[in-house]
Amino acid sequence: MATFFLVIIYLAFISLGLPDSLLGVSWSLMESEFGARLETAGLLFMTIAGGTIISSFASGAVLKRFGTGIVTFVSVLMTAGALLGFHFAPSIFWLFICAIPLGLGAGAVDAGLNNYVASHYKAHHMSWLHCFWGVGATMGPVIMAQYISGQNTWRSGYLAIAGFQFVLVVILFLTLPLWNKVAGNNNEIAATEHEKTNSGLNEANSKNQNPLHIRGVKLALLAFLFYCGAEATMGLWGSSFLVNVKELSVDVAAKWVSLYYAGITVGRFITGFITFKVSNRNLIRMGQIIALTGASLLFLPLPSAFSLVGFILVGLGLAPIFPCMLQETPIRFGQEHSQTIMGYQMAVAYTGSTFLPPLLGFIAANSTIGIFPFFIAGFIAIMLLGSEKLNGLLIRNDLLGRKGRNLI
Repeated sequence: MATFFLVIIYLAFISLGLPDSLLGVSWSLMESEFGARLETAGLLFMTIAGGTIISSFASGAVLKRFGTGIVTFVSVLMTAGALLGFHFAPSIFWLFICAIPLGLGAGAVDAGLNNYVASHYKAHHMSWLHCFWGVGATMGPVIMAQYISGQNTWRSGYLAIAGFQFVLVVILFLTLPLWNKVAGNNNEIAATEHEKTNSGLNEANSKNQNPLHIRGVKLALLAFLFYCGAEATMGLWGSSFLVNVKELSVDVAAKWVSLYYAGITVGRFITGFITFKVSNRNLIRMGQIIALTGASLLFLPLPSAFSLVGFILVGLGLAPIFPCMLQETPIRFGQEHSQTIMGYQMAVAYTGSTFLPPLLGFIAANSTIGIFPFFIAGFIAIMLLGSEKLNGLLIRNDLLGRKGRNLI
């Protein structure tokens, strides 16, 4: 039953990735049809992101009140309805109206499923879960491109993906009774991980009713902020850097950026197997060092081929960081607060991907896009420092907890 249920969760994450890249692919046709300005796409993107951030912050209380199964069902229903609304939208105004439930639904699903998997399954499932998000994010543009090239209409593409979401809504509705049953019967998490959640740090924090006051939470949020800032900035400005600084053609630059995303997706698939032998903390550290090495290749005066290696290394390095940090949440801070903290982490992550890339764009517009690799390296370095400081805090408190138990 647990394996069958995992398939449903994986499908939910494919559905989560499907809409993420649709707007960018279809905007050129939408812009001309509605007579909109180019920057309207950015405002739509920020509306979706704003809804996601709000629902992520609120997800802890909502999930505790209604449960992961019901919240996931309602949230996917909201995203399906929003995508259907995009298909029928008669004007830009209605696109903005539909963008709100699209963002709200995505944030609740993301936070809820991440915490559910972190709490009830082993670490490799978290890596594969986010690999399936990559599958959805890759499939979305492919599906949209088929409809655009065949029928020259973006509306049919949104309708097709809304149809996939509604099928998932039916599956989620029929399996609602399974959520609590699987959670109660699932014993896949190793006993050592349960022992870690009961370490000195978590025992001390179990009495603290405000999760933001738990030691280390702010450091974890800092790591999420700059992780997503680095990931999104690479995707948004990588092509511009390659064209304007490395003097590559637009099509070659696009292919190199796609290899960066391929590095993330393939890396997460491989990470799922590595987690059997290597701890989450070591994978996070190794990924950050690899990503920092790749970023360093971008600003060194080397031939353009090294930039391709740099992009791939950054992608491979980033691959294990996000899922492993999510998996560590209940281990770092205890089961009692993990759902609320997971929502905070997702909200801060979306904040990083929403605001840090435009910050680079604003500065580059007033200077040069040549600052791109320095920003990427800086984001990764800050994430590494915050993560290592958090690890030191956890190790110290774990040692204190062991000493206390020995005295007893």
